[in-house]
Amino acid sequence: MHMNDPQKVALVTGSSAGIGSEIARGLSCEGYAVILTGSRPEEQVVSLLDEISKHTSGVYIRGDIARRETRELLVKTVDERFGRLDVLVNNAGVTTAGRKDILLLTEEEILALIKVNLVAPWMLTSKLVALMRNHQEPAYVINISSISAYTVSTNRADYCISKAGLSMLTQQFALRLADENIRVFELRPGIIATDMTDPVKDRYDSLIGEGLLPIQRWGRSADVSRAVAGIVNGYFPYSTGEIINIDGGFHIRRL
Repeated sequence: MHMNDPQKVALVTGSSAGIGSEIARGLSCEGYAVILTGSRPEEQVVSLLDEISKHTSGVYIRGDIARRETRELLVKTVDERFGRLDVLVNNAGVTTAGRKDILLLTEEEILALIKVNLVAPWMLTSKLVALMRNHQEPAYVINISSISAYTVSTNRADYCISKAGLSMLTQQFALRLADENIRVFELRPGIIATDMTDPVKDRYDSLIGEGLLPIQRWGRSADVSRAVAGIVNGYFPYSTGEIINIDGGFHIRRL
């Protein structure tokens, strides 16, 4: 970034830990001021903000992304503090509580998950478009989906369906926003070592050992963060609506 360039700004949802925090770190290293949001108390994010402050500025907004009030606060913070947004990473997501069978999920549980995983990124993207258009260089919306967008798990049906919906949402926004100079991408992480996958570590260790993945290791949050860096650095200048698999080759059909 040249000294005369305006400060570029990124918002990463679900960034108080896991993949989101690594994406926030990576964007700060690229020179972006970063707005972070999550449900964790502020004191648990102090060390992350300290890391970010070594490169640029960071602000943390605590709140539930499913709530309209939280999303409105995020939009207001971006507008009043920076007046622009260059990168939106819709990363916040929750998984099925207790990994319930599809037949046992209640309507309330389904709706609660869909609000976080699908409705929130939809609404947030819609509200932030006004701050992302009319930049000299493209702005980016990056949706963190999952291999669950196309991989059936009957004990996580609501999660899988929400990610399939997020995949279509990516295509919808990619088409709608192309003329606004906003590029939209979907990243599909596979088996990534995070708090979310920790409860099933032994199972995935076994599956990876048995050859589930062509690249025989767990994915890391940094693998996802590097893909984000590639996008925002303009390495895909003639692409939008693109799916990038970060899954060790899981998506390859084999006989």
